[in-house]
Amino acid sequence: MLKVERTSVMNLENAIRGARNPMNSWARSDSTYDADGNYMLGENDLDLARRLAHAGSDHRKFLRQIFVSVDITAPLYWWKEFDTYKVGTVANSCSTMHKIHAKAFERDDFSHDRLDEGGLAALDSLIAYLESERLKFVANKEDRQSWHNMIQLLPSSYNQMRTVTMNYENLINMYYARRNHKLAEWHTLCDWITSLPYAAELICIKD
Repeated sequence: MLKVERTSVMNLENAIRGARNPMNSWARSDSTYDADGNYMLGENDLDLARRLAHAGSDHRKFLRQIFVSVDITAPLYWWKEFDTYKVGTVANSCSTMHKIHAKAFERDDFSHDRLDEGGLAALDSLIAYLESERLKFVANKEDRQSWHNMIQLLPSSYNQMRTVTMNYENLINMYYARRNHKLAEWHTLCDWITSLPYAAELICIKD
């Protein structure tokens, strides 16, 4: 399970202006804002952006100035793979260390969409144990053993929300490295990537 919420794409105008700096071609810029305040690339700017994007990483530096901020909720086993992408990405996560005891454990706290009946039964048993330890810790915050039992038995299917900031160059790397991955979560993220403004021209450049 992976959920993407509250997407913001920022700095497109400045990135396109910067892309014109090497040739001092600002006068050819034809982009405008629409009635909703969205920056819409004109024919000239989109043509330049597309050509630079296809020319390789040395020429598409402007893509590193198009920023994306988004809330992603995903299981810990997926976040371990996402953490491969360290350069140019920042993430602020919900804390299991500080807040694991803040609410009752329930099935939907975990990714279980591909478990069979046996797997669900095992998960439910673990949830029941984690909840019993949580209640012990809530009743007595000095009971560090219960806290350690929760932390060390928390399965990698536990869903964590992180607010992530990255750029279009990061997204090119993610899309082509992971779009055929066996984890369904990557397919959900790649579908989201293709929905971003000008993704077809600036991100999915090898298709």
